[in-house]
Amino acid sequence: MERRIPVVILRGGGDLASGVALRLWHVGIKIVITELPQPLVVRRLVAFASAVYEGEIVVEGLTAVLMKSVADALGVLVSNRIPVLVDADCAIRHAAELDVRAIVDARMRKKPPELGMDAAPLMIGLGPGFVAGENCHAVIETNRGHFLGRVIWKGAPQADTGVPGAVASHSASRVLRAPAEGNLRAVRELGDRVKQGDLIAEVNDQPILAPFDGILRGLVHEGLPVHIGMKVGDVDPRDDPSYAYLASEKSLAIGGGVLEALLSRPEIRNTLWR
Repeated sequence: MERRIPVVILRGGGDLASGVALRLWHVGIKIVITELPQPLVVRRLVAFASAVYEGEIVVEGLTAVLMKSVADALGVLVSNRIPVLVDADCAIRHAAELDVRAIVDARMRKKPPELGMDAAPLMIGLGPGFVAGENCHAVIETNRGHFLGRVIWKGAPQADTGVPGAVASHSASRVLRAPAEGNLRAVRELGDRVKQGDLIAEVNDQPILAPFDGILRGLVHEGLPVHIGMKVGDVDPRDDPSYAYLASEKSLAIGGGVLEALLSRPEIRNTLWR
């Protein structure tokens, strides 16, 4: 029997999950990302989930490629790229070709996971909804502040505040929300400079306007169905378009926490690079 490839499965490929992927991949840990058929990803330029729409996405020099099967994914794994599979139920964890050492649930659903602690040797959750010792082995704190990125081995992380983190003194105002139910039509491109009041997108002919001068850092994929009040975009008040193409400090801090959790367990650490 051929040697199985040790991997960490990352459930979700949004911007926070992608910061985790960058941290792990850069130290040689093989990753497989599972996603939904239509990911509701906002920061698409720094989210490996975008491979579901584009076929391939490069984030900070690291390439992720949409694959249709585990067999196809194996070739990608050994070519220094990340395979992304549409697999909402994480069925790939049963693949005979893979030695799944850990599963990181990075979907940020803010509710308890469907998979239990027996789904992998190490189950790691990000943020609210996870309780270490009950539905996962470890939780990574995702709230900004003194505890961001810390590993929790017993108990729950901080509760969801419902308030987006501040960027240059802008908090809730930087988030773009759908004004109606329907399919989003984009008017501006990610990375564009926008002025307060500029038209960014429309839903059923109702406008989504720039709340202030800044850079359009996030916008869900063109044509996706949205509902009223749903987060669909993000404007960065800092006048630097490069930030739209770079993983956030929050995602990388969380990625550092995941790496610590993996390396804290000798039975996991000693097999990751086998």
